Amino acid sequence: MVPEREGGRVERTPAGATATGRAAATGATATGRPRARLDQPRPPRRRIVPEWDPEAFGRLSERIARFLGTGRFIVWMTIVIILWVVWNVSAPGDLRFDEYPFIFLTLMLSLQASYAAPLILLAQNRQDDRDRVNLEQDRKQNERSIADTEYLTREIAALRIGLGEVATRDWIRSELQDVLKELEDRRDGHGVFPAVAAERSHGRDVDDR
Repeated sequence: MVPEREGGRVERTPAGATATGRAAATGATATGRPRARLDQPRPPRRRIVPEWDPEAFGRLSERIARFLGTGRFIVWMTIVIILWVVWNVSAPGDLRFDEYPFIFLTLMLSLQASYAAPLILLAQNRQDDRDRVNLEQDRKQNERSIADTEYLTREIAALRIGLGEVATRDWIRSELQDVLKELEDRRDGHGVFPAVAAERSHGRDVDDR
């Protein structure tokens, strides 16, 4: 039996179980890696790549793309190129910063074009996304409008069918005219109405009694 001290207590364990217990401890509990607590948020991770707001960057790219597609940009770029060329041709030699054939100017224009193309494509992609969303909303609105129109059409048809079964004023008038004509025909044919004759004969029988 070999005594082992753990947590201020002395426990006696078998000698053969000491190596096994130490191996289990080194494999399971003695990893040296703290467990993450689930009741606390994780600390923020440090990022090597800087973060940016995609929406803000997209709006900036759209502004730049709109400006690049205006006549103002073409005028300003033309003025800058003319001043660049005139300065590097007519200025004193010590003040010229881009001698002929204006390699630095070509580099700046190439750099401007290389940045302008992706910005324009990004603006176009955002516009395509907006157009897709608008088309989807228009399609749903059209579907709702078609459904409402079909519903109203069915309701109007049901009302027409119901009105066809209702007695209108003209129909009642025509029926009354037919009844009056029939009564007049009976009166002209028999002298008196059958109902009136029956009532008179009944009255005579009562008087006789």
